[in-house]
Amino acid sequence: DPTADSLHVGHFMALCLMKRLQMAGNKPIALIGGGTAMIGDPSGRTDMRQMMTKETIQHNVDCFKKQMSKFIDFSEDKALLVNNADWLLDLNYVDVLRDVGACFSVNNMLRAECYKQRMEKGLSFLEFNYMIMQSYDFYALYQKFGGDDQWSNMLGGTELIRRKLGKDAYAMTITLLLNSEGKKMGKTQKGAVWLDPNKTSPFEFYQYWRNVADADVLKCIRMLTFLPLEEIDKMDSWEGSQLNQAKEILAYELTKLVHGEEEAVKAQESARALFSKGVAADMPSVTLTADDFKDGAIDIVSVLVKSGLVTSRNEGRRAVEQGGVAVDGEKITDVQITIPEEKFDGEGVVVRRGKKNFRKVSK
Repeated sequence: DPTADSLHVGHFMALCLMKRLQMAGNKPIALIGGGTAMIGDPSGRTDMRQMMTKETIQHNVDCFKKQMSKFIDFSEDKALLVNNADWLLDLNYVDVLRDVGACFSVNNMLRAECYKQRMEKGLSFLEFNYMIMQSYDFYALYQKFGGDDQWSNMLGGTELIRRKLGKDAYAMTITLLLNSEGKKMGKTQKGAVWLDPNKTSPFEFYQYWRNVADADVLKCIRMLTFLPLEEIDKMDSWEGSQLNQAKEILAYELTKLVHGEEEAVKAQESARALFSKGVAADMPSVTLTADDFKDGAIDIVSVLVKSGLVTSRNEGRRAVEQGGVAVDGEKITDVQITIPEEKFDGEGVVVRRGKKNFRKVSK
């Protein structure tokens, strides 16, 4: 469902699967939920989604199409991209109640996890209809092409096909992208890792994968890259510094897939320069203005706030006092430290907070 104007890392598994199926000679059908987004999926939520306008949904749909094209070849009818708004928005309510609603058991629907979790805190009738709408997707797609996603909705869809068409339909699911601790991958302290370079820069995207845990890197290479399996199998015995090489391979391959080879090379060179020399040319950058300086200098806490590495001066002070801040590789522990204006000339300085958050700050 197009609930944002960009896909994120959580969509990787489905996109990679469609790409693999296409490489094997199949014709994938990417379904965008322009219609179901009008209702909102209750799965995994503690409250109701904010209602979106048709214009916002259409804008998000257009953004999705552009990003999906980097994974899937839609030329010459090699794949289809369909929008469930095409069949859902024209449905007649009474007809749906008679023809579709009669095929669903409320008792069975309430046994679904997505509804059970919300029953105590409140589930709107609008959201209760979500399963019926997605099941109808499955029914519509079966008649036109083939499939859909989400377990309860797929079961509802296969049953609707059986009742309405007298046919058997089958569903295939894929695992979520989880780390070795069983947590969803693709989130940082700032939120989701987006595929849109304006939301998550190619350098930040590269760094996310470069910093995955040792226990996760080979799994990610196997599931998300398109390297030959024989090449990946050889990495199974890698350990120590070789795992860092594996992380570079993972980060480079995924950045190339999403942002292109040129951006992947720049991100890799920047990351290597960052850790070898303390300076990187293409990391997220911030430009200071003359108003940011007082008496020809700026204090370290202001630099942290201006760069977006912290959200408040109090947070900045704590970061410095706890030893988590460095400028050009030199740790800063004094909150009173000021940096002269000329230091930001030319390439500027690299400011680090923690182990993984960097900004190039110049003027």
